[in-house]
Amino acid sequence: MAGVAAIVVLGSAGIYVLTRPAADPSAAVSAEAEHVEEEAQAGVLLLTPAQIEAARIAVVAVTGGGGGETRLSGRVEPMVDARAAVAASVGGRVERVLVAPGQSVRAGQPLAVLVSGDAAGLRAEADAAQANAVAAEQAHEREESLAEQGVVAERDAEIAHAQALSAEAAARAARARAIAAGSPSASGRLGVTSPISGVVTSVQVGPGGFAPQGGVIAEVTNPARVEIVFSAPPALAGQVRAGSAIRVQGPAGEFDAVVTGVAAGAGVGNGAAVIRARPTGSLLPPAGSAVTGVIVTGETSATPTVPSEAVQTVEGATVVFVRTPTGFRVAPVLVGRQAGDRTEILRGLMGDERVAGANAFLLKAELAKGEAEHGH
Repeated sequence: MAGVAAIVVLGSAGIYVLTRPAADPSAAVSAEAEHVEEEAQAGVLLLTPAQIEAARIAVVAVTGGGGGETRLSGRVEPMVDARAAVAASVGGRVERVLVAPGQSVRAGQPLAVLVSGDAAGLRAEADAAQANAVAAEQAHEREESLAEQGVVAERDAEIAHAQALSAEAAARAARARAIAAGSPSASGRLGVTSPISGVVTSVQVGPGGFAPQGGVIAEVTNPARVEIVFSAPPALAGQVRAGSAIRVQGPAGEFDAVVTGVAAGAGVGNGAAVIRARPTGSLLPPAGSAVTGVIVTGETSATPTVPSEAVQTVEGATVVFVRTPTGFRVAPVLVGRQAGDRTEILRGLMGDERVAGANAFLLKAELAKGEAEHGH
């Protein structure tokens, strides 16, 4: 009975297995047929670059690795500059409340209007100081004119100049105090404004109430300014640095993030290290969402590593699919530790190969299909 040689090729709609009748033993075997036979027996999948791209099989380089992985628990939290507890700079009666919880506001938008006797006093002081500064400057100009005419001594003009400078300084200080109080009107009416853009999360006062100096009027949070905060063992603070990669599992799936800061002993009450991270190329879940992370720590080595999804099991053997000029070949390997999303290869690779990463399972499936059809 004539045998068959199986060659796995990729068509426009998928990977197919073609069969070819074996040549008659008495006939001459061409060099091309022998080459195909050898490749089929060696577990070679013949694919063109276009076919590989159509199947969305990622080809990645083998890299050095090492280290170990540490799993962390964390939560998505607003950044420090994303939350504002807007307080009254001076005490006063609440005349109007202009926002409600859930309302979006922009930076500088008024949240409430207060009427304050203290604020009216600050405005009066600023106006009086400005009037004194104007009067002092006019007196200085007169003294300068009289000094030029020889009517008064030059020293009198110098004294008037110093008094004008002092009055202007006092006016600037009074204006600054009035601005810090919210730039009240002459009647003491002022608006309490939000320092950031965001969403009002709570309002602490109502019309007719009294807001003491420093009392919170409303709280505003910017939902777009969020980060991941992990609680980590204290010893990890010395092994992780800003820029380290971390793999995060959130409510909607996995995504990559990068460490932005590490603070030893910053954990409240337990002395744990705090690791802050931001996503790379993806959006974070809403603030308050619980997440877990995997970070690789420890010394790196020259041991080859590949993406964990590149490692497949074929007929009980652990293999990877190594890229060749004509497709892929099956390479049995001995795996070591897994850290993050990468796996060490202790034996079977030299380190300079390129292997199938994402969707490598398609090659495994088609190899199995080809062997099954070959068995028939």
